[in-house]
Amino acid sequence: MSSTGLPKLGSVLYQTFVEFPCSALTIPRQSDPNVAAMSSRSANGDSSHTIKNSLVQSCQSPESVSCLLGKDPSLTPGEAWKKLTSHKTAGLHTSQHISDDGKDRAADHELDLAYACGSWGPNRPSDLFLKLYHDSLSTLNEHPDHGMVSPSLLGSNGVAPLTIISVIPDIVRHMSNLIVRADREVFLATNYWQNSVASAFITNAMKELSRRAGERGTRIVMKVIYDRGSPKQLFEPHYIVSEKEYTGKAVGLPAKHEIPNIDLEVMNYHDPLLGTFHSKFMVVDRKIGIVQSNNIQDNDNLEMMVHVEGPIVDGLYDMALLSWHKRLDPSLPSRDSSAAEGGTQRSSPSHDIASTSNRSLETHPPKTDQRAAAFGPQADEHLAPDLTPSALKNTEPPVGGSDSAEGHSTGQVLPANATNDSHHFHQTDATGSETQGRPQCKQQEALPEHTAEDPHYDIDIAGEIARVQVAVSAKPHETQLEAITRHLNHTTNKDVKGDPAASSQAEEMTPYISHPTHEPFPIALVNRSPYGPPNHKSVSNPQNAAWLSALRNATKNVFIQSPTLNAEPLVPAIIQACERGIDVYCYICLGYNDAGELLPMQGGHNEMVANHLYKAMSLSARQHLHYFWYVGKDQTRPIVAESKRRSCHIKLMIVDECIGIVGSGNQDTQSWFHSQEVNIMLESREVCAQWIEGLRRNQNTHRYGAVGRDDGVWRDADGKEAQGATGVDPGHFSWAKGLVGAVKRVKGTGGF
Repeated sequence: MSSTGLPKLGSVLYQTFVEFPCSALTIPRQSDPNVAAMSSRSANGDSSHTIKNSLVQSCQSPESVSCLLGKDPSLTPGEAWKKLTSHKTAGLHTSQHISDDGKDRAADHELDLAYACGSWGPNRPSDLFLKLYHDSLSTLNEHPDHGMVSPSLLGSNGVAPLTIISVIPDIVRHMSNLIVRADREVFLATNYWQNSVASAFITNAMKELSRRAGERGTRIVMKVIYDRGSPKQLFEPHYIVSEKEYTGKAVGLPAKHEIPNIDLEVMNYHDPLLGTFHSKFMVVDRKIGIVQSNNIQDNDNLEMMVHVEGPIVDGLYDMALLSWHKRLDPSLPSRDSSAAEGGTQRSSPSHDIASTSNRSLETHPPKTDQRAAAFGPQADEHLAPDLTPSALKNTEPPVGGSDSAEGHSTGQVLPANATNDSHHFHQTDATGSETQGRPQCKQQEALPEHTAEDPHYDIDIAGEIARVQVAVSAKPHETQLEAITRHLNHTTNKDVKGDPAASSQAEEMTPYISHPTHEPFPIALVNRSPYGPPNHKSVSNPQNAAWLSALRNATKNVFIQSPTLNAEPLVPAIIQACERGIDVYCYICLGYNDAGELLPMQGGHNEMVANHLYKAMSLSARQHLHYFWYVGKDQTRPIVAESKRRSCHIKLMIVDECIGIVGSGNQDTQSWFHSQEVNIMLESREVCAQWIEGLRRNQNTHRYGAVGRDDGVWRDADGKEAQGATGVDPGHFSWAKGLVGAVKRVKGTGGF
């Protein structure tokens, strides 16, 4: 990240306030009335707004930025947004406050308004979902741009064929397959792009896509947007990156001559000073969308990605256009082809098992009234230990979204140079009957791993699942624990050893989680726009409101997984939820970006916050806070993130085991007040149950990560704290550690 051309002092200031997104000069939150008011409303249960008629009309309008661009490609997305909103800002009245009695705020007519502000598919969302959506919408009355999507596309529906909970190589494997299978266009957005093994998966796929497009005589349009700090962003936040720059050593995207059938355009976007572009998503052919937690770089993180299809993709597409802001050259071919017009419709047979390969993987979720137990140490007591042949017999093969809808047989797999009619596999199920769709065990073992050095692309999701599951399964010479360690050690952490004590719990990982066939369910976008000024005024937005509303309206439990947790409005909301008897489960990464969070006014590091939460609660409320440090699948104790051996970067909230909020937003100061974020909020008890089970299978956090309820400190059986932990009190010179963290982030090594 060069600052060439700036005076020395200017270079230092630029690196501190632009390249390092968490500024040391942030105004103290204690003196910020915006934060204090939002924290107070959270504690008192006040959602603070009603949905205004002008916003309802915008949500019900058929117009959107993508629609206007479809009609007039000469418009920039920024111009389309102004045209969309120019006649809808007059006559706005003062916000009406709703009861602050700590009970149910949204009256029935308000929930009806929230329902009317979305296109939810075959089923009406629950009141709980509508309360969260209502509170998110109410932040957009005066500033609809804070939602980063046209109001008519905020509330939608769709399906989720696949979730990935694993390391970055597994997620970019799926991204590479989607890119190779693209017909017309790809829009890829990430916070940080680094020339790496992870990026090689993408660049290899781009070259293969260009080759295939050339064979069929078509061209592909591809847009890539990232945030790599540059002095140019002081003058042009959205600047188009030259070919010389994006093919350089730091980024390593293909040159034009390497992808002759792809029209590639690259943007570097940052809203100075602190408005980081932190969104991480991809849209392919305006048919498939993925929302993810990971950047395109190599690290040791466990990450999460959700693949969605159906009308919700139109919202992601609209957000992509608004993020780009400038004229698209060339324009996207799907600008006049709505995902809603060809949305995937699915039946909803009863499924108890989501089989991800021909093995009997224990992905059976606990019963509804026991699912909360999956968050805690007692989870295994409630999980079905065996899957009987009769149960397996009634399981349908996983459905690969639009891939299956196009008539491909689930389970077909292709090497890079294969055609669509090669490598058909069959399997026998537990009853001995042959079923087309997944490979037999011997054939599975022959499936080579899809790597950056040796690509093997699959024709559909089922083929990808089979290939990845073979890669994570034990080889003839390995124990299951060794296989897990091998899979978790991939690029930056190749020499990490698995803890032998974890062997008894070393059940097979399931990185790819195939969701059984289902009807479209409600999905809303709860984003936030970037905000550059070094203050905390940008607190009211759909993302923050959804998170706070979840804690305010949950009736049983709230699960949170985040690398960091220190946002000021969130802390009192967690305390209030526990005080009213709601079980709050927090899976946080010990030491994640500790140095950066030790800068003044950043909220404090994770250990400090955990200690504060327990100390601030009554004794009875402490029993409802279940705080854990992340523990890797092959470990029996938390490892401090600074060692870069086993870290977690998932950003997820699950409410009452039926509503999930997942995406790029961390529970930290930066994501709450400054960064542009993307999150989807969906309602599906079945999908949430599989997420819970996937989280349980793919980490050991619930077994070994619990902190003490007296002080929020993790200790082993001998009473020792985690090796290398900062401790509850970081000391008098914590600000100096914060400066070290700032330098690390400037170098792209601090984690964000």
